[in-house]
Amino acid sequence: MRAVVQRVLTAAVDVVDPDGTRSLVGELRSPGLLVLVGVAPDDGPEQVRWLADKLVGLRIMREERSVLDAVPEGAGVLLVSQFTLYGDVRRGRRPTWAAAAPPQVAEPLVDALAAAVRERGVPVATGRFRADMRVRSENDGPVTLVVDTP
Repeated sequence: MRAVVQRVLTAAVDVVDPDGTRSLVGELRSPGLLVLVGVAPDDGPEQVRWLADKLVGLRIMREERSVLDAVPEGAGVLLVSQFTLYGDVRRGRRPTWAAAAPPQVAEPLVDALAAAVRERGVPVATGRFRADMRVRSENDGPVTLVVDTP
């Protein structure tokens, strides 16, 4: 799994329906983490556990605290699936997505990651898998990390 983790003051994700209407599906109103996550074909439960532990424990919130430490002040995670994190642009001008897991593999693992972060005590909002989404955020710092599972 690969995640782009951003410390944010606020973040939200809307889904754009086929008729053009937008619906808010996930939101952080307090400082927390916006996590864009991609899944590789060979990822599984071990990667989910590792990434959940990493996300809740990273000391990248203000005053070197983790998002788990900041939960009493309203911190949480906005988790958005992002298969394009595995896009390969080394050749040509058109990305290839061959390194990304197919949707039937990725969706249950993204759902499992959201559940695993919640089980560790951090509130989680999410986008909608395979939807046309608009993500808004107010970065804090900015602090942005790319995290790959072993």
